[in-house]
Amino acid sequence: MNIDFARRQMIDQQVRAWTVLDSSVLDVLSAIPREEFVPEVYVPMAFADMEIPLGHGEFMMTPTVEGRVLQALDLNANEHVLEIGTGSGFLTACLAKLAGIVTSVDIHEDFVRNAARKLADAGVDNIELRTMDATRDLPGSHYDAIAVTGSIETFDPRFVDALRPGGRLFVVVGSPPVMEARLVRRSGDTDWRSETLFETSLGPLVHGTLPPQFVF
Repeated sequence: MNIDFARRQMIDQQVRAWTVLDSSVLDVLSAIPREEFVPEVYVPMAFADMEIPLGHGEFMMTPTVEGRVLQALDLNANEHVLEIGTGSGFLTACLAKLAGIVTSVDIHEDFVRNAARKLADAGVDNIELRTMDATRDLPGSHYDAIAVTGSIETFDPRFVDALRPGGRLFVVVGSPPVMEARLVRRSGDTDWRSETLFETSLGPLVHGTLPPQFVF
């Protein structure tokens, strides 16, 4: 496989075609070696528009959704980002290239361990990785941006509470076959608004089916 050609095709034919036009996002998706983060057996499909199995019934987001996440969060180099669902570590690396520091959590210890190795190999060091269940607890801090990489059936207001004023949250909410990808912006201590970006279907976080807590 011609890796460079496949990467360019991914950017030009998939990501750009789905209205990801932010040059900094496209540069990061081009620079991070996606093929190094997928399971070895799936390397030939690293740049395909498909969810790649990671184990534990979990999947890597498609390149198009990854691009939309990064573009929606509109990160800058001084910001602290929380990623809920480390997975392969690829999106973690992209977030880390666009932001100042990334705290990434995952319920699966082996995901965290494997991602730590791959991120170190890629020279990404402005990260903190933790093994924890984000549907039960969150790291004790406030963040400029939060990316939730698995869906939740019912919106969880704790994610907004963990944002600083001016912070942004990307989250997919709902049940199959159609879910809403939302961008939530916190404008003050008690003020925030939600925007539906697109419809999709994304695998759930472990324990992502929550009792009703909030209605927009």
